[in-house]
Amino acid sequence: MNFGAISTEIFILVLGLFAIVMDLVLPKEESRKSIGGVLIFGLTAWAAYMFTMYVPQAIIAGGESGTRYFSDMMYVVDNYAIFFKQLFIVATVFTMLFSVDYMQTVLRYKGEFYALLMMALLGMCVLASANDFLTAFIGLELMTISFYILVGARVSSKNSSEAAVKYLIVGSVSTAIMLYGISLVYGATGSVQFYDMLRNPYLFSATGLAGATMVMIGFFFKLSVIPFHMWAPDVYQGAPTPITAMLAMGSKAAGIAVLMRVLYVAFPLIGFYWLPILAVLSAICMIGGNIMAIRQRDVKRMLAYSSIAQAGYMMVGIVSADFAGMKAVMFYGMLYVFANVGAFTALSLVEQHRGGSDYRDIAGLAKTAPIMAAVMTISLLSMAGIPPTAGFAGKLYLFTAVVNQGYLWLAFVGFIMSMISVYYYLQVAKAMYLDEGSDKPIVISGAARAAALVSVGATILFGVWPEKLAELTNLASFTFLQ
Repeated sequence: MNFGAISTEIFILVLGLFAIVMDLVLPKEESRKSIGGVLIFGLTAWAAYMFTMYVPQAIIAGGESGTRYFSDMMYVVDNYAIFFKQLFIVATVFTMLFSVDYMQTVLRYKGEFYALLMMALLGMCVLASANDFLTAFIGLELMTISFYILVGARVSSKNSSEAAVKYLIVGSVSTAIMLYGISLVYGATGSVQFYDMLRNPYLFSATGLAGATMVMIGFFFKLSVIPFHMWAPDVYQGAPTPITAMLAMGSKAAGIAVLMRVLYVAFPLIGFYWLPILAVLSAICMIGGNIMAIRQRDVKRMLAYSSIAQAGYMMVGIVSADFAGMKAVMFYGMLYVFANVGAFTALSLVEQHRGGSDYRDIAGLAKTAPIMAAVMTISLLSMAGIPPTAGFAGKLYLFTAVVNQGYLWLAFVGFIMSMISVYYYLQVAKAMYLDEGSDKPIVISGAARAAALVSVGATILFGVWPEKLAELTNLASFTFLQ
């Protein structure tokens, strides 16, 4: 077995075990703050090291394989998987940075927070490399079970406990549907490996198609695709804000990563059936998510419905089913992380100091924390796709790719809904800058300030100069489609 192929997963597992041991060994709660610092440093260094793992495009074009395997072909490590693993690590590092204060004031140094976050990250990485349904299922459940616990981490909050129970129930149902679908696919094809299904004629049997449908429904639950979205608003609102951020960034990106591998590797021959359905679901997500977001008075609930719309935008790239579409999805997924970090950093501070996250709580934020108000405004404008933020470049890539495949109507829907989203995003800015709110000062730690400024800097940088990120997504997409 090629253990070098799973070096990232081994490293993350070691960090998770380190967090557990240090939480038990360190005598004082105050001293446990150093755990987060060590994890942030280790993950940042590893994310930088992972740039050396990419296989150059010239080598692959020359006929050499750019893919490494672990345990036959069950676990694949290609440029596509490396890119998404870096995305997950970036999202986790930012979450840890702006949750330092949250840990002190709200979660009271619960050491298991870091260990569970590492396990969720490990599950995401497994999803990015999974090349068969059982491995994908293990990664999905490792990530999801960790989030079940993290959503309910605020044991003193009824909303947090209620959100955890709802998430557990709905997640268990979606898991059961997906697992039964996997069993049907295995019964029809005799295999759970993606490549074995590529040209398997039995996949077109009634059993195989039913199983594939149930597998896709399971993914739609995880991505909160309408009509399988009912869990998202309550869970986003009740969960601790850093966990809400990880659900919006990492969990959604992990679902997209495995969904594209399943669609393009395991089920490409039934794409004729699925792509029109995905196009319709994408349009429904964009329309429903944006319209329902307008009616929300809690910013976290608004971002929950916004994330449903964002899933619709990313599905636009999947519908194109080509190199340009895959590149656009990966590009948009990375910039979506940066936009969410800015928004949730500000929300996390508001929740700590003002006890909530509705429009009354963020009112007047520009007076007490002008930097956070500016960061949140820029982040929301990026989600709306307003130039010169990175969101504009990402949506341009997505809509261009789908128009080239003949789905002009879908790009039109996406454009109209993006303009509608500006309304409720600017409602947040209006509350922060024009409404009167609490004059209580908001103390911002250096870690939270760094997370906010780096995220908004990346949002603007990739908006005016997207070339480098586009080159990286080109490389990842090229390797995957070989």
